[in-house]
Amino acid sequence: MHDPLMEWSDLKIFLAVARGGTLGAAARDLGQTQPTMGRRIRALEEALGTALFQRTSEGFVLTDEGAAVLAHAERMEGEALGIERAASGQVSELDGVLRVSSSDWFGAHVLTRAIAALGVRHPAVVIELITDARLLSLARREADLVFRITPFEEPDIAQRRLMTMPYAAYRATGTVPVDRLVTMDTAFGGMPDVAWLRERLPDARVVFRSNSREAQARACAAGMGIAVLPCPLGDATPGIERIDLGESPPGRDVWLGYHRDLRHLPRLRAFVDEVLAIVDKSVDQGETVPNHSP
Repeated sequence: MHDPLMEWSDLKIFLAVARGGTLGAAARDLGQTQPTMGRRIRALEEALGTALFQRTSEGFVLTDEGAAVLAHAERMEGEALGIERAASGQVSELDGVLRVSSSDWFGAHVLTRAIAALGVRHPAVVIELITDARLLSLARREADLVFRITPFEEPDIAQRRLMTMPYAAYRATGTVPVDRLVTMDTAFGGMPDVAWLRERLPDARVVFRSNSREAQARACAAGMGIAVLPCPLGDATPGIERIDLGESPPGRDVWLGYHRDLRHLPRLRAFVDEVLAIVDKSVDQGETVPNHSP
């Protein structure tokens, strides 16, 4: 290194550019301006005495030297985040921010009830709910707690199967649109409920696709066609009703996961307890099937 004052914050920007491929993507990720990002990258290259990126019309591409620096920077990032997680995991007071990630419908129809209950008991805790189809990284603290329909494969993640979510077929109240379907977009065409709906109604045509269950529910209520929806969403959507197509659609498991370093974080444990209480209440009402296995 030519400059002993190289800053870790510059390496964070380097990582963001390497991952995003452009200054714009990195700036959005870190909440900074593109000129600032470009200036900090140039400063880092001057400090290291080498070009880290090749500037192309399509974005920033790592040079061989940049790829070598990337490996070291990722290890440094891992250690820095480990320090943050260890410090967070030792906090005993019930306050601070907890970043939670889930699908849009699960966040709106399940987690908001737990968030409201937590707010009554612990008003100093702030829940930041991110409804995103992306699989956010727990190791990089993109989220502290994630709910999703597939198990976690990342290392150092504590996870549990929370419940089996029942699904049902719905139509607009009082209509019989057996020839039209509302379903998942093609990227999620392999989901079990998509195949089930096609098998039950092989002659029906798809009129609307979306990766948003909320959008499917709204389209169903507008009379566009039959949709298979998670029951907490479908039952709460005005203007639609369950229909019997001979058997119930396949349900989906819901998993929760968090980094093991945060397992003793009081606000995380308190929120998980509220979620479990919501699930248990839903089970009593016949809305979900529990599975609290680790």
